[in-house]
Amino acid sequence: MAISEPGERHEVVTELIEAGNYVAKVRVEHIYEADDPTNWAPYLSVDDVEKLEKVDAALRAGDLAEAAKYGRIYELTEVS
Repeated sequence: MAISEPGERHEVVTELIEAGNYVAKVRVEHIYEADDPTNWAPYLSVDDVEKLEKVDAALRAGDLAEAAKYGRIYELTEVS
């Protein structure tokens, strides 16, 4: 986990990763800098980005057990 800078704000959110008929809900932290002149906030840590990439790759490969290590997995069913 990255070291927080003074004035940084962190917010835990749930990201959805969709692949095929599956969706994973993965918790990550949005990071907001105190003085961000670019207004590019929020951003993710490298660890959280890697986690999302691992979940996406696992879902695409059909490896639900691996994807479930990082969050909850749901199967999508079309209603109409």
